[in-house]
Amino acid sequence: MAAAAAATSSYFFGTRISDPNPSLGRFQALFGFKAKKSPPRKPAPKRPDGERLVWYPRAEPPEWLDGTMVGDRGFDPLGLGKPAEYLQFELDSLDQNLAKNLAGDVIGVRVDPTDVKPTPFQPYSEVFGLQRFRECELIHGRWAMLGTLGAIAVEALTGVAWQDAGKVELVEGSSYLGLPLPFSLTTLIWIEVIVMGYIEIQRNAELDPEKRLYPGGYFDPLSLASDPEKRENFQLAEIKHARLAMVAFLIFGLEAAFTGKGPIAFVATFNK
Repeated sequence: MAAAAAATSSYFFGTRISDPNPSLGRFQALFGFKAKKSPPRKPAPKRPDGERLVWYPRAEPPEWLDGTMVGDRGFDPLGLGKPAEYLQFELDSLDQNLAKNLAGDVIGVRVDPTDVKPTPFQPYSEVFGLQRFRECELIHGRWAMLGTLGAIAVEALTGVAWQDAGKVELVEGSSYLGLPLPFSLTTLIWIEVIVMGYIEIQRNAELDPEKRLYPGGYFDPLSLASDPEKRENFQLAEIKHARLAMVAFLIFGLEAAFTGKGPIAFVATFNK
């Protein structure tokens, strides 16, 4: 009986549904197109005793965080990165000659592919997906690194905290590091919106997940990461610095909200 159930298959809207393991009581949807073969990834870095590196000691990483991504430490306490599964239902019985029409039963489970779709404004089929989370984490981390460096540098050079820079621009006109700019603040905002909007549309039109993370290729003018192993080390360093910068700028925001001071002025209060 079990062998007969395992061999049973049906066609539903051109999709072949089969049950490779009837004891689990679940179905797997097999599609007619060939999936893209992803290149083999290196195993997750491990400690000398063979244990995987995790975000806190003795943490149990979820099964969808298998350590193949650079910097993966199994951090997903809310389970947001878990692949979404969709139930496939058979059509309801719509025979007018029957006294009672039965509702369609579950005939399978479908998981959306993780391939990037050619849609600039919605490149990923699933909003909560690991590939999209990594892209957002890296892009936001790079902005956080620039913002953290800029907040410290500008306050050190001009004495104006980052949260008060806009007030100075409104009173004294647009400037950068104390030097006046030849256009108004409104013009500067429009330039930023147009330039960044164009860049993001072009980046989202890219279908290669690796090129989406590194537009125009890897930034390595000195060829420091020519070796694949060194490149992976640099990628790990980048994601670590990105996470640290995001935490640092969160602290900058809390300092500005509760004390009204910039990072340098806040640290200087402890030396008095």
